[in-house]
Amino acid sequence: MDWVTSLTILLGLLVFFMALGLPVAVAFLGVNIVGSILFLGGGIGLGQLVRNAAASLTNFSLAPIPLFLLMGEILFHSGLAFRAIEATNRLISRVPGRLSVVTVAGGTIFSTLSGSSLANTAMLGSTLLPDMLKRGYHPSIAMGPIMATGGIAMLIPPSALAVLLGSLAGISISQLLIAGIIPGLMMSAVFLAYIVTRCVLNPTLAPAGDDGLANLDFWDRVRPFLIYVVPLFGIFVAVVGSMLAGWATPTESAAIGCAASLVAAACYRSLTVEALKTALMETTKISVMILFIIVASITFSQILSFSGATRGLLALIEGAEVSTLTVLLLMLLVLLFLGAFMDQISMIMVTLPFFVPLAELVGIDLLWLGVMMLICMEVSFMTPPFGLLIFVMKGVAPPHITLRQVYTAAAPFILLQILVLALILAYPGLATWLPELAAGLR
Repeated sequence: MDWVTSLTILLGLLVFFMALGLPVAVAFLGVNIVGSILFLGGGIGLGQLVRNAAASLTNFSLAPIPLFLLMGEILFHSGLAFRAIEATNRLISRVPGRLSVVTVAGGTIFSTLSGSSLANTAMLGSTLLPDMLKRGYHPSIAMGPIMATGGIAMLIPPSALAVLLGSLAGISISQLLIAGIIPGLMMSAVFLAYIVTRCVLNPTLAPAGDDGLANLDFWDRVRPFLIYVVPLFGIFVAVVGSMLAGWATPTESAAIGCAASLVAAACYRSLTVEALKTALMETTKISVMILFIIVASITFSQILSFSGATRGLLALIEGAEVSTLTVLLLMLLVLLFLGAFMDQISMIMVTLPFFVPLAELVGIDLLWLGVMMLICMEVSFMTPPFGLLIFVMKGVAPPHITLRQVYTAAAPFILLQILVLALILAYPGLATWLPELAAGLR
């Protein structure tokens, strides 16, 4: 069987199973069973499928995923994240589009403590959106920043998706986590500039008003920030600083973050048995889903290799003698296209078996590629028709908000994210400088 037929069968089956509405992990598992029979020797292949499943789940590099998720869930369900947002709200005043600015600032702060974009968006939406709409904010300037800032959790450590991507692509997890810091902060800066500029040009989008904050003295506005934000930011410093200095592996730094989150919640008297139970259950649900998908991804990559599909595609591209930039642009376009229809983990599973050997063939830095893949997946979170953050936003928005309004709110921020992607593409140092600096300091 030639490689084109093999690839058509495997991808065709995958699309067919997903079209039936099967969960992603089950769809890939079905393709793996058929592929094992066809390309890995029947019964021997099925045995290999079982061995791959066991080996993939005993990979120590995946340990940070549940730990990073638990860290954010503890802060979320203990209520500390909400206190941090309120403290940020009191600190910021006399700025055009003030509550939208608070959304970006507070959401970025929570992104440094949570590995989940969905939790970040749900928290910001339930906390700030009702008040923004009640005060007369236009839905686009109210919902857009919430969705856009929620996605930053994918870039800024602790990011569970970055850990997954690094583990499957063979990229240093600590370097990939550190590499996301500058692009993540760039996203926040671009969002803030856009909000302020748009509200200056059209003040009706965000009615002015400091909600009595102008009457507070400086200490009354700053004190909540010092009490509820600065200590929590210390958790981020402990997690990232330990990796930057080379004192801890990603797994160890994630454990430090979990322990620090528990201590913080206890010190603020917010750690209840119910909150801890909910945090553990939510972490378990998400972790099991991710690990189940990883089980399927390992064998899928192997089947693609044994079927000749990977080698055939690489030979085709090598024979075409296309430039490195062209190959990279095609990769990013494929990711942006898939993002409109697939979830982020599915995108990783489908593309990595091709992208990693292709990047090595044409000389693309895998760390640079990894950061751009994370940005593409952040864009896909807001891309119609199936962006997950769009549906989270619709779920927490008042009933009168239509899906069309949510799409409209997301559109300008998608363009801003693509702008940051273009800057990372043009200036690779924006992604690689900080990891290289950290490596030089060790």
